[in-house]
Amino acid sequence: MLTRRRFIERVSGGVVPLFAGSWPQAGGVQREPRAAGELSADLVIIGGGFGGCAAALAAASGGLRVVMTEETDWIGGQLTAQAVPLDENAWIESSGGTESYRLLRQRIRDYYARNYPLTDGARANPRLNPGNGSVSRLCHEPRVGLAALEELLAVHVAAGRLRILLEHHAVRADTARDRVVAVTVRSSQTGADRVLRAPVFVDATELGDLLPLTNTEFVTGAESRRTTGEAHAPDAAQPGNQQAFTCCFAMDYRDGEDHTIDRPRDYSFWQAYVPSLTPPWPGRLLSLVYSQPRTLAPFNMGFDPVKSEGLFRYRRILDRSNFVAGTFAGDLTLVNWPQNDYMAGNLVGVSQADAARHLDRARQLSLSLLYWLQTECPRPDGGAGWKGLRLRPDIVGTEHGLAKSPYVRESRRIAAEFTVLETHVATESRLNAARPPAGEEVSAAAFPDSVGIGSYAIDLHPTSAGDNYIDFDARPFQIPLGALIPRRVENLLPACKNIGTTHITNGCYRLHPVEWNIGEAVGCLAVYCRERKETPRAVRNRRDLLADFQRRLTAAGIPLAWR
Repeated sequence: MLTRRRFIERVSGGVVPLFAGSWPQAGGVQREPRAAGELSADLVIIGGGFGGCAAALAAASGGLRVVMTEETDWIGGQLTAQAVPLDENAWIESSGGTESYRLLRQRIRDYYARNYPLTDGARANPRLNPGNGSVSRLCHEPRVGLAALEELLAVHVAAGRLRILLEHHAVRADTARDRVVAVTVRSSQTGADRVLRAPVFVDATELGDLLPLTNTEFVTGAESRRTTGEAHAPDAAQPGNQQAFTCCFAMDYRDGEDHTIDRPRDYSFWQAYVPSLTPPWPGRLLSLVYSQPRTLAPFNMGFDPVKSEGLFRYRRILDRSNFVAGTFAGDLTLVNWPQNDYMAGNLVGVSQADAARHLDRARQLSLSLLYWLQTECPRPDGGAGWKGLRLRPDIVGTEHGLAKSPYVRESRRIAAEFTVLETHVATESRLNAARPPAGEEVSAAAFPDSVGIGSYAIDLHPTSAGDNYIDFDARPFQIPLGALIPRRVENLLPACKNIGTTHITNGCYRLHPVEWNIGEAVGCLAVYCRERKETPRAVRNRRDLLADFQRRLTAAGIPLAWR
């Protein structure tokens, strides 16, 4: 029998389909053979994160043969496998992003219109927000984001321009002088290795995993103020000072029912845990009171799943009022809150055993938060606990109920030809530099090699070295091509949070629209370099090539400056 899974395998050249989840495998599905051999392409993308998908789309649209790997069985990174609804700038509905990014957003809305019983009002709303969450103008389920990405890439998979190797991770890289020659990836299902060869490689992993494998110079944690001149940088470099990561999960509320999970293994620890931060955290982590990011004053957003208020509404991804009555018994929310930020250790710069231990503890923290909400959380009526809160593993596609991957805010970052500093984008720094007349606004630094734009506050979550939130205004900014080019290696490009920013400026360059723009620019750059037989470095450093490439980006719907 030709199952849907096997049909898509054939269409995509034997690759596990993009819709593969952590569900039981259909009988008769053929896995990759043990002697998997080699694959050659025009572009190899290691990591199917959000920027990796944008790079693959741009490169395949430009005619390149692309191989993209992904460690999980879902492409999409923070949008899907990490279960983080879109976090965007205030103008994203009409500007502030690339044309293809806005197309992705429209595909998400179209998916709901095609497949869900929307109310007449919701169906007529061109700016439908399925969850009506307060964090974004488009809060939606991770699976719908996955479906939208699949739709954008489907024609390239079917045409053979794009091959996606799910559940594969990089284990080795071969280099010659200043070039990457090949990367070996391993299937987590079969243990089989494949050698991937291409003229250009892209690191679209969440932690910058390809950088150490290829001996590409990189930075982690916080740079020193002496090095960067940034007002918010520490006196001395702190490579281990990295932002918290979060194991997100989805939950709904069933009034009158009891869905209390088993008491988590580490609940006693997390129940009593008080973060050791400077300035101080207001008390226990498992509490509705936390540090307000901008002021650091104690803050309580509240929590009421019956009325869908406070933290429940914050990242709500399904608002039942958008759908025909009876479709959903309750609203659905995504938990990515201050209370499940794991700040007790890092995933980068530690041994594999320590990284695995921290990931396990972070998962225990998230399960402990759920258990605390179910059993101890203060209610408006004076009671404690909401037993009707129900973990939704089906929403995130795992058996344990937490997202497939942790939400990573900070990665290894390339030592780049150009590094974006606080002085380039922070509002206060720009005001001090420009000293404009009272009431007149200032702009971020203008980058002549711009390959895109973005806007977000400089938003750093608490860190493993004990820093509380660092959160302050930044001006709408540009993405410089120099931040995408390593100082030495010629044919490796970053496509997500691993670009040439600092610990500080990563805080405004790490969100969805910017990561997508970075990946799209990298994909376009690979196409351009192949056509012109030039290196990425030459494109940046030769004025004629840069101007020509920027015209190409503008024609592709990638704005290079704020208007």
